[in-house]
Amino acid sequence: MGRVGDDFYALRPYVVGDDMRKVHWPSTARRDELMVRQDELPWQGRVTIPQPLRDYAALQRDCVVIGANTRLEIWDAAAWEAYEADQNEAFSAAQEEVLPGVL
Repeated sequence: MGRVGDDFYALRPYVVGDDMRKVHWPSTARRDELMVRQDELPWQGRVTIPQPLRDYAALQRDCVVIGANTRLEIWDAAAWEAYEADQNEAFSAAQEEVLPGVL
């Protein structure tokens, strides 16, 4: 048995950037399309988000995960930084209105 993450999981079509060493040549010959071996990913610390949800949330490579109790949010890192900056400014303005001269 291989190390965690090295066990065979499935075959899938080749995507630009895939390691050519993972091409499964017998399946490629049968289908007349490059097919690569997809190894099983370790479960710990990984989440798979379906493509339609990634598109909807405009998720790129870097993400931020926030949450409390039973709620979890996954944000694109750049979108989260912009949102957080806007919210910090709004919070500062509200704080000055509610507590003028106190802080």
